[in-house]
Amino acid sequence: MSIRNEPLLNVYRQKLDNKLVEEIERLQAPDALKEAMKYSIMAGGKRIRPLLLFATIYAYGKDPEDGLSSACALEMIHTYSLIHDDLPSMDDDDLRRGRPTNHKVFGEALAILAGDGLLTYSFELIANDSRLTDNNKIWLIQLLAKNAGPEGMVGGQVADIEAEKKEPNIKDLEYIHQHKTGKLLTFSVLAGAKIAGANAKELTLFEKYSQHLGLAFQISDDILDVIGDENVIGKPVGSDDGKSKSTYPALLTLTGAKEQLVYHIEKAKNALLQTKQNTDLLLELTDLIAVRDS
Repeated sequence: MSIRNEPLLNVYRQKLDNKLVEEIERLQAPDALKEAMKYSIMAGGKRIRPLLLFATIYAYGKDPEDGLSSACALEMIHTYSLIHDDLPSMDDDDLRRGRPTNHKVFGEALAILAGDGLLTYSFELIANDSRLTDNNKIWLIQLLAKNAGPEGMVGGQVADIEAEKKEPNIKDLEYIHQHKTGKLLTFSVLAGAKIAGANAKELTLFEKYSQHLGLAFQISDDILDVIGDENVIGKPVGSDDGKSKSTYPALLTLTGAKEQLVYHIEKAKNALLQTKQNTDLLLELTDLIAVRDS
């Protein structure tokens, strides 16, 4: 799918990539650790979460670069979670985005530590961001810790593991996706809104938008695992099915999953439009998530 604002997104995607490498390289840390961190942080991907953060700031007519450090922190936490997800004790994956997973290249011990390094350094980036007020730093660090931690992504990962041992249902599946995937997407949008100066009502609407978007994102991912192109998505098609993972197509059929995708995309757009901001870029990203091929 082509995006009208793709050139603008590419500008901030490149700024993000440059800063990610710059921040890791400047660390006074063992070279092996920095190489392992960079290997996964620069492994590709659309950078959807940071772009949502930038696009939300842009909706207010503010400079998206105000969110650059927060976007880097977010991408570091997302990448740490992928490194750990791929480990033999978790999903035991050999490929991530078409390349050998971190532990296949650097070994399990260094892969774990690379993930730990990305996780902890993310909070330092926000704390040291001179473009943020102290109040916003506290707000962002607290929200990121909550959404990435036991009440957010980590809790969702545990629920996902436990779901493999029992008969799945749609309520359990929604909890998993709202936490494992959705909470970081929620941080993306709320962080951008907070940095841009959104009021309480607008933050509530952006949160609602992000919750539906998070479910849509995961449903789209589940659908791709059934009908996607392995060369495009960078991992074997049907990998979730082979691991007894609960998915929307497995519970609702492929047709039912597609219907749920449409439902959540429409709900997300409706909440977004109620903010009365210039959300054209966010709407384009929402459509991209709905029809993505990787």
